[in-house]
Amino acid sequence: MNNLIPPLRILPAETGLANGNGPAGAGEGGFLDAMQGALQEIEQAQAHADNQVAGLLEGKGTDIHSAMIAVEKAALSFQLMLEVRNKIVSAYQEISRMQF
Repeated sequence: MNNLIPPLRILPAETGLANGNGPAGAGEGGFLDAMQGALQEIEQAQAHADNQVAGLLEGKGTDIHSAMIAVEKAALSFQLMLEVRNKIVSAYQEISRMQF
């Protein structure tokens, strides 16, 4: 049986921190690359959901269960992305309030 929610692929090796390369974003495989990869996966999930729904509406043999699962996977991925964005904005605001 296929997993409904794919595992997150942001690992220390991909962020550049595992090799001691310094802060995220420095060197290859930084934080920016990880975020861009995650956004591409979200876009792919949304495109897959759109294709499943279109196939269902056009009567191309797509069953309603697989279409609904694809839509829910895309929605959960988007919600996760929004929560990560909210945490990043919150961290930025907290740092900007610090006095040095």
